[in-house]
Amino acid sequence: MGWLTRDIERAPCTVEISHRFESLHAHLRFNNGAVIWPGDEVQVKGPEIMAPFGEIVTEDREAIIVRASKLERLWTRLTGDFEVMELCEFSFSEEVTL
Repeated sequence: MGWLTRDIERAPCTVEISHRFESLHAHLRFNNGAVIWPGDEVQVKGPEIMAPFGEIVTEDREAIIVRASKLERLWTRLTGDFEVMELCEFSFSEEVTL
């Protein structure tokens, strides 16, 4: 991998979508042990997965991993903390604002 080049990998994966009262989540597990690093992009191939309320849906898919170049990875590490701080500016509450 060079300073400006990006590599592309294909990886088998398992997608789990939960639409239950106890847990609303979407998880992706790479079945070949692939690891995602800062700046990498992942696209899961196939149609949208919808889980009916109260259920968990699990499907095997293929993921396309676009690896960040060394320069992109460095930039992501340097600026990542600032982006996380933007998330800290928001909060969730039960109060309704009009």
